[in-house]
Amino acid sequence: MLAEASKAPDVTEVRSVTGASGLTKVPGLTEVPDLTKVPDLTKVPSLTEVPDLTEASRASGCRGPRGVGGLGASGASRHRGGVRCAVEGGERGTIGRVLDIGYALSRRFPDPPQMDYREADVRALRHDLFCGDVYLADTKADRELGTAWGWVPVLDFAWALCDIVEELDKDPLGSRASRPQYAELDFTESTDRMLFVRRFGWVDIEADWMRAEEEPLTFSHGELRKEARDFLHDLVADLIDLHEGLEANPAIWTLQARYPRVG
Repeated sequence: MLAEASKAPDVTEVRSVTGASGLTKVPGLTEVPDLTKVPDLTKVPSLTEVPDLTEASRASGCRGPRGVGGLGASGASRHRGGVRCAVEGGERGTIGRVLDIGYALSRRFPDPPQMDYREADVRALRHDLFCGDVYLADTKADRELGTAWGWVPVLDFAWALCDIVEELDKDPLGSRASRPQYAELDFTESTDRMLFVRRFGWVDIEADWMRAEEEPLTFSHGELRKEARDFLHDLVADLIDLHEGLEANPAIWTLQARYPRVG
């Protein structure tokens, strides 16, 4: 048996055969593929063809759709340059940054059709009209702080948020101020509050209804100011689209002049 096992093939007789590719072929072994043929990678598909979303935009009342997102309870939504559609349970909200502020108008508390929006006073604008829900979201962390009551006056929320941003900027040291600055937003029909604390250039936002283990949302004060004012102006534009005569209300003019957009 040992004599049988000692008979091994003579590997010295293997002949070298050179193929057209220049690679050496050895009989009995798998052929090596030709690696000199590289596919043409210069042909890249065109990314300039974007589907036309303008028709869907017009149908939903949005301008310039930019994305999708928002409160899960209100259904699908489409963004425009600042506000997420809020008619018939849709939503609106700013996008493109870490902070997203949005709202949804309630179908349970519709605005009275007989209202003369040209003559509506500040109390009516802030407390009696435009009810729904609001939220602030950290889109990078995928976290959201919002209401789910349906009766929150959304214009009052936007108005108060702009007030609070300025309240948090009273220290002359600005972003260098180490002393915390506090503000809170009260909801008129509830004891719940939204709480704001500024330390240096950062603002922590939390609410009474958050779980104890939840961390606050945190944004830079400059970003909060810009997004709050963008949200206010876009919200007013949407409400004007929905309510004839609102564009002629002096209180609306004063509000927009008091809090202009910032770059």
